[in-house]
This record gives sequence, C-alpha cells and structure tokens, in this order.
Amino acid sequence: MPSSRLRIATINANGIRAAFRKGMGAWLDGRDVDILAIQEVRASSEDLQGLLGDEWDIVHDPATAKGRAGVAIASRHRASIHRVELGPSEFDSAGRWLEADYEVAGTVITVVSAYVHSGEAGTEKQTEKYRFLDAMEARLPELQKHNELAVVMGDLNVGHRTLDIRNWKGNVKRAGFLPEEREYFDRILGAEGDPAYNDGAGLGWVDIVRKHAGEVDGPYTWWSWRGKAFDNDTGWRIDYQLATPALAERVTGWSVDRAAAYDERWSDHTPVVVDYAL
Repeated sequence: MPSSRLRIATINANGIRAAFRKGMGAWLDGRDVDILAIQEVRASSEDLQGLLGDEWDIVHDPATAKGRAGVAIASRHRASIHRVELGPSEFDSAGRWLEADYEVAGTVITVVSAYVHSGEAGTEKQTEKYRFLDAMEARLPELQKHNELAVVMGDLNVGHRTLDIRNWKGNVKRAGFLPEEREYFDRILGAEGDPAYNDGAGLGWVDIVRKHAGEVDGPYTWWSWRGKAFDNDTGWRIDYQLATPALAERVTGWSVDRAAAYDERWSDHTPVVVDYAL
C-alpha cells in the first residue's frame, strides 16, 4: 500500500529573481515541498541554483530568447532522466516544456513543467499557441504509455470552463478563453456535461483541483496586478495539475496558496500544491 507522502507544487514565478526578492523563498521554506515545477523562470541555471540552494536537484530548460519564459523542476530527489523535446523538430518549445522522471520510495513518477503561450486572438502569437497545444495533446497519450503515474502541471494559459474565470462573459473573444482553446481541454478532460468529465472522458487525464474543489467558482490562480482584481477575487484559474487516473487516485490533499493580502504577493500567479501517496 502507498505510504510515502509526496508533495508536488507548481508556480509561475513571473521571474524567479523578483519572486525571491518579494518572498517566494519564505513560502518555499514553510511548505515542505518535495518537487517544485516553475514557469517563467527568466534566469540562468546558476541563478536558479543559487536562489533555491544546493539541497535541490534542478533541471532547467531556458527559453531561446533570453529573459523570457523558461521552465524548471526542482526536487529533493535526483532526476533519473529528463526530456525537453515537444512536437516537430522545427518547433521551438524551448523554455515551455520539461519532463523528468523521479524515483520516490521505490516508485517512479513522471513530472512535467509546462508553460503554454499566452497568445493573442487573430495573431501569429495565437497560431504558435495552437501549435503548442497540438503538440501537447499528441504528447499526453505517449506520457501515459511511458508511465501510468504522471502529472503535467504549470501555467497552461487556458480557462477550461466558465467556473475558471470570474468575468468569463467579457473574455469569450480573448486568448485564454477562446472556444478553440477550451476544446483542447474538452479533448483532454472531457467536456462540461459529459457524465465522465474529469473521470475518464477525453484522453482520461484528471484536473486535480477541479476534481476535489467541486463545482465552484475558481479557485483562481492568477490575478492582474492592476486595479482591485486581487482584492475582488476577479481572477482566472489557468494553473493546473493534470494527473493520470492512477496518480489521481493517490491524492491525499491539495491547496491553492492564495496570498492573504495584495502586498504579500510575490507573483501574479499563486502556487498549486497537491499531496500524493506513493
């Protein structure tokens, strides 16, 4: 029987050096995280290791363009293998997709840190986003074949359902909530109204937070820095942990670590933390 707790967290740091200046280190020190997926690192591997400390084993895929994107996975366990390729060889996914395998308590778990493009409706940026989502959709079944215990997490930059965006009516024509984007999640998780939604529908992956939070607004993971968005909880739920069914069955706890106040935020996103029994 599974007996070892594995705490996995994901966070879009919005620049990890700035995040540490604002308090990310204090959050991490107090959360007893075993594996941490980071997006928008926007720093060198040396910077990352220096901020996190030598007790962390770090795999890092920086973006092709310096100072942009960048994904990493930091763990108390050493990665046995990691992979950064996604989709066609000519497709630049650098800084946006990083896979790693870890052996924990005799069990191998596959972890992905993903950062989907934000996109912009009607532009080449949106075309790139669709190319990335196409590659991701094609990779998910391969991941399941590779390991029945896998989790894809990060800033996926799509609100799947109306529950995931406070002001969804005002965003139906904006990147992040376009019908075409949401259809990818219909195919991955199942569509709203499908009796097997988030329980074997689509490609069978499970949205952990929605599964355990239930049919409620949010809980949101991103708020604009501008205005009163955070104070009014006018947010988007775009940061996910998507698990294979076998891993989803091992969830023992979860949290969306929303800051207590606006001035205590160290990113415009907030961590999503899930405990798994291995």
